[in-house]
Amino acid sequence: MPSHYYIGLMSGTSADGVDAALVCFEDQPPRAHLVATHFEPYSPDLRTDLFSLFKPDSSKNSDQIDRLGHLDTLLGELMAQACLTLLGNAKLTANQVMAIGSHGQTVRHRPDGPHPFTLQIGNPHIIASQTRIQVVADFRRRDMILGGQAAPLAPAFHQHFLADRSEDRAILNIGGIANITYLDKEQQHLVAFDTGPGNGLLDAWILESKGESFDKNGDWAASGQPEPHWVSHWLQDPYFLKAPPKSTGKEYFHLEWSQSDHPDLPLLSPADRQASLAKLTLRSVELAVKNHCGNLDRMLVCGGGVHNAHLMAGLADALLCPVESTQQVGINPDWVEAMAFAWFAKNHLEGNLLKLEPFTGSNQPVLLGSLFPSG
Repeated sequence: MPSHYYIGLMSGTSADGVDAALVCFEDQPPRAHLVATHFEPYSPDLRTDLFSLFKPDSSKNSDQIDRLGHLDTLLGELMAQACLTLLGNAKLTANQVMAIGSHGQTVRHRPDGPHPFTLQIGNPHIIASQTRIQVVADFRRRDMILGGQAAPLAPAFHQHFLADRSEDRAILNIGGIANITYLDKEQQHLVAFDTGPGNGLLDAWILESKGESFDKNGDWAASGQPEPHWVSHWLQDPYFLKAPPKSTGKEYFHLEWSQSDHPDLPLLSPADRQASLAKLTLRSVELAVKNHCGNLDRMLVCGGGVHNAHLMAGLADALLCPVESTQQVGINPDWVEAMAFAWFAKNHLEGNLLKLEPFTGSNQPVLLGSLFPSG
């Protein structure tokens, strides 16, 4: 069996669990083979604790630092367990894996301002110790000190494995936050950025209203009517008007952001609010394509939103081009980001600097991540 396996770990802005992907790479031509997968879900209590960290708490008696430390350790243990379960399912041993690339769980992302920072938790020392596999982690901060937004990073993976010389493509990842990568066939006009809310506001509203963790197929959004005045109001937020490179997170686009009172706007039924939030996701993507991308022959979609039939149909109607899952070009849409961090670990071990300037705005090529030895 080959010894060039890598594991990628990803916990995104939806914060529902850890994706663990076992990947084997070919260099010529570039191919990424998904060998095995495992999803380690977070308990409801853990998700509640994580969500409490996503927004600043200015109260005098806040114990955010204690909770941060506790969750950093707990997530490290869960991520290690996800790797061990994955290896067991694949019938592989630790010495057959070159490295684990662990993104961790972002709890704060502040790319703008005089002292920008980004913070991911999930202690990589614990992962390395418990799996006995070296870990590459802390992928974002080096890009930020080189003038980048530190996000999105996955577009480098998109460019390497999903660009096509015969067509102009966009890769849209719809997680809690949505991000887009535009790859023209000549590789002359490359751009990537967070477009704004993806599933995050939809998930939060259906959880608050109906106690359900997500809107299956987008059926609830499809049952309502989007309110154009609310959508227009939301789209006036300065983030949507800002030129890329740009990135954001759930500390910015949280449910309260969408719920503030506006006496001049109509009241919304719960279903109509869900429909309006879905329309916000669609319109923000449409505007991103119109304002910052060139010709578009096809859009490939990955992330949880690929399973939302309402969003997928809305994208096809708005963009007037084929909108398809990345599965159509051989990469499972649910595992793209975990596979990307496996690939980032490979690049780190090989000393490959990645040119992220079109995507994050960094001012020089970047060696992503830091190495945490095994044992």
